[in-house]
Amino acid sequence: MKKLLFTLGILLMNLSFFGQSNEEIAGVYIRKAQNNYSNLEIDDADKNFAKAIKLLDTIKKPDVARLGALIKFELNEFEEAKKYAKQYFVLVKNKKTEIYTQLLDLYVTIEEELEKIELEKQKQEKAKLAREKEIRRIDSLKTVWKNRSDALTLQFESIQAFNKYGVSVFQKGEFFGAMNDLGTVLVQPNIYKDVKSFDGFILFLNKKENPTKIYCFNSKTKKGFLLPNIADFNTLSTHYGKVMLPRGNGRIITYPNNSLKALVYDITSKKFVNVSNQKELFKDLKKTDKIEKYNKEDQVRIDKVWYDFGGHIGGGIYPLYLPDFTLSGFLCGIDGKVLTASEYNNLGAFYNGKAHVANGSESFWVNQNGAKVTAAANEAGNYSGNSVLVRLESGGYQIHQEINEVKFIILGDEKLEPLEDFLRKHP
Repeated sequence: MKKLLFTLGILLMNLSFFGQSNEEIAGVYIRKAQNNYSNLEIDDADKNFAKAIKLLDTIKKPDVARLGALIKFELNEFEEAKKYAKQYFVLVKNKKTEIYTQLLDLYVTIEEELEKIELEKQKQEKAKLAREKEIRRIDSLKTVWKNRSDALTLQFESIQAFNKYGVSVFQKGEFFGAMNDLGTVLVQPNIYKDVKSFDGFILFLNKKENPTKIYCFNSKTKKGFLLPNIADFNTLSTHYGKVMLPRGNGRIITYPNNSLKALVYDITSKKFVNVSNQKELFKDLKKTDKIEKYNKEDQVRIDKVWYDFGGHIGGGIYPLYLPDFTLSGFLCGIDGKVLTASEYNNLGAFYNGKAHVANGSESFWVNQNGAKVTAAANEAGNYSGNSVLVRLESGGYQIHQEINEVKFIILGDEKLEPLEDFLRKHP
């Protein structure tokens, strides 16, 4: 029992010793901090004061609390300064001293500084909220603008340049269509998988090879129609065969299967074109030695070979067929030259001194006797309107128009200003 009491006594003495020791060491740091403060070494004063506070459980002396308030005030740490000042007012006994009055004045100054800080904080918070609100507003407007921009975007694979009538051919998926320079669709892209366009006329074919349906669209009048069923031309034919470029004289040439004649169609009259007085033509060809003979079966003999006469594609050029429906070549009425089908697979309508030749992937232009010439000028001409096709990196196309020096996105009756103008327009 005595041994236990002795041990407890020693422990209490040690605790007392170390507690006293901490206060003494803290006192050393307090004195250093006071000297630092007197010499305007505020950062060092703060460091020494912090070391002292770390050693003390609580501040028991008003002078220590006052020192903390003064140091923190000089460092503009007003919340800490206020805390130490309040501790001073709790600990101080004599409130009549000049030191008390000075710290009271300092406390008021601290409160004023804290009020300024709070007001500035509120101001900054208000500004932050305003900025965040503005960002949300702008983001919202950007979303609205993008959605409208997307709605005015033509999601097409390709668009040809506008012709002088403000019409363009476009491809959507596997189908072709036509639109005007405001993006209004004139021919829907849901049937036709190939297109032949020249001189302002556009032929839409339901198949790339051997089409059975052809829709003819006139860029100038903005009107179109279906060509007659191929059976109306020849009951044995099941498709139009090779379709040539339409020409400015309104003629369309195709080479149907199971036919001994080329199909010649006039867009203006909407009728098949046949030689009006074939017998007189044969007489003239024989008389000028372009053919050797002819018979009642509409056949002509050239170099001892009988051909079925295949009509007239213009310019005195006449297709020649073999009895098995094979296109053998073309007779040039101007000089009697025969253009073999192996070199001239198909010829288009002759117009303005030229006819188009399609030899598989190769194509060229010829005159009346088959000599190659420069390509014919497209009478659809160059577009002179103010619509500009713009291909977007994200895909699709837009039509832009400049109105009063501002470039708008246009689609039909809808228009959208640039994003910057849109944001300014909606403050």
